[in-house]
Amino acid sequence: MTVRLSRLVPAAAAMALLLAFVSCPALAQVIPAADAGGFKIWAGGTASAFNFDYGNRKLGGITALVDVDTRRGFGVEGEARWLEFNQVANVHVETYSVGGRYHRNVRKFQPYVKALIGFGDFNFPYNLANGRFTVLTMGGGVDYQWKKRISIRAVDMEYQMWPQFTSDGVHTTPLSDLGVSMGVRVKVF
Repeated sequence: MTVRLSRLVPAAAAMALLLAFVSCPALAQVIPAADAGGFKIWAGGTASAFNFDYGNRKLGGITALVDVDTRRGFGVEGEARWLEFNQVANVHVETYSVGGRYHRNVRKFQPYVKALIGFGDFNFPYNLANGRFTVLTMGGGVDYQWKKRISIRAVDMEYQMWPQFTSDGVHTTPLSDLGVSMGVRVKVF
């Protein structure tokens, strides 16, 4: 009885493939307890300065923020910002945004990037009108772990886009702004 090698190779390959699929569940191990999931909730505030395209206005204000961070680096950030200082002709802005955040822990530093979506309330000159517009935000920064429960937001830079902004109620003229914030976060949970 002669067995041809050309018939043995496909059978061996099929057997190896079957063993690979059967052994896959053995690769699924429980995550060690010291590395299992979990999350931290931080709340804080910052001082903010923004430069708006609308008449090249420079506005300052405060920001309240909440971060929910996981040990894997992915999280959520929500922020509310009131830019009320340095008003000219009573132009001021409030924004409210939420979105995704990704961070890495590098010793006491935590660099991060974020992408948020929300809305902004824009008060036009001399209180003639105000409007609510969609705001898209891209940004990033660095937090410094000062104490166990206190983190310093060393720098937070944001680029905001207002794609549906209209100053006359008819024509869409997208608005953008660039800003920087610094402040503190406290670990809540």
